[in-house]
Amino acid sequence: MNALAGLGDTIAAIATPPGIGAIGIIRLSGADSILIADKIFKGKKLAGQKSHTVHFGHIVHPVLKDDAGDPELIDEVVVTIFRGPKSYTGEDVVEISGHGSPYILQKILEASITAGARNAKAGEYTQRAFLNGKLDLAQAEAVADLIAADSRAQQHAALQQLRGGFSGDLGKLRDQLINFAALIELELDFSDEDVEFANREQFQELISDLRARVSGLLDSFRLGNVIKNGVSVAIIGKPNAGKSTLLNALLNEERAIVSDIAGTTRDTIEETLNINGVLFRLIDTAGIREHTTDQIESIGIERSKQNAEKAHIILLLTDVTDPDTTPIRWLKPYAGKTITVLNKTDQLRPSGKQISPSAIAISAKQNMGVDILKQRMYDKAVGTTIKTENSIVTNARHYEALSKMMESLNAIEEGMKRHLTGDLLSIDIRRALHYLGEITGQVEVDRDILGTIFGKFCIGK
Repeated sequence: MNALAGLGDTIAAIATPPGIGAIGIIRLSGADSILIADKIFKGKKLAGQKSHTVHFGHIVHPVLKDDAGDPELIDEVVVTIFRGPKSYTGEDVVEISGHGSPYILQKILEASITAGARNAKAGEYTQRAFLNGKLDLAQAEAVADLIAADSRAQQHAALQQLRGGFSGDLGKLRDQLINFAALIELELDFSDEDVEFANREQFQELISDLRARVSGLLDSFRLGNVIKNGVSVAIIGKPNAGKSTLLNALLNEERAIVSDIAGTTRDTIEETLNINGVLFRLIDTAGIREHTTDQIESIGIERSKQNAEKAHIILLLTDVTDPDTTPIRWLKPYAGKTITVLNKTDQLRPSGKQISPSAIAISAKQNMGVDILKQRMYDKAVGTTIKTENSIVTNARHYEALSKMMESLNAIEEGMKRHLTGDLLSIDIRRALHYLGEITGQVEVDRDILGTIFGKFCIGK
């Protein structure tokens, strides 16, 4: 969408999810919000009311009449007024809280549009909040992340960014760089006098500090990606190793069919598991046999290989009672992301097989060792306790901008070593500031980028 089209319009949308509920909300935002609401609201005249006040009344259609010739009654509602700039969008906002019937909410929306509003586009409320200076771009993107959060870690990371933690850290970096950039630019004005206003040793220290801090943010993206997108876990093993039983034990429910017949699972089964606030996407795959003549089984095995390649973690499940100890050879390149899990250890006799100290010994059927396995999965994915009060990069756009900023900082540092003049250094300084500003919107961001960002939001937000 055109990021700046229709900014002067008053927009309206249903702000609550589809489906039947006790209450639904229609939100209006724009200069004429209160005027339009007055055309359909029967109660107190809203134009004379203070901001952040709530009013009871009825919604009627501005044009249609009932059999008695009165305006058609739609619903009994509560209306809340938020006058700009003290509102989410920075504009006058009216929220109409009616009964949660999809039909009634649609009728109220139609009445609002007939009275002069237009349908809001996806993300247009938050886009206006950004354009009106209520949020920076990183905070606006955090709104979408918070709406989509389905784990504690996602919620905390999004809240930290929404509250300005990430933007605050970037702001400090930007301020420090701008101060030195100004001194470098000042030197250019006095180039004939051959003076240095910017202390090169202090500038070198600043660039080294900035590189370290940007490097830390870039390193956090691995954890941020885990928090935002979850961890894919492929359960791999030979037929009848107990993969489906393990899936059920991890989920604590009977999700997969379990049978003593080898090859019961012919296709992949996917489920999600929350461990310490992080989502793990479990994939139960078909049993691996090196040679099979069954065409369907062959397709299932090929999908297992594809899932193993894409997964963040592989749980290599081995039946300790199986006399066949032949390894699954094609898994060797994935050793770094593999957790070896020895199943059915409850059936081992004291003189039985020795268990490797690096492997996790479990009995999926008896639910033994499953909690230990969950902790190992968490440790392998996260590596440490998630501290969401720290800035964590969860957005690929931010990661790309920070990567380009790091390239500019490297170029500045290299230029310092080569004793480049201030005019050449200032090129890379301005480039670093540009990429930093791209994240928060402190530079003019391409309209297509804004359209892409806000187009991913739901209608009404």
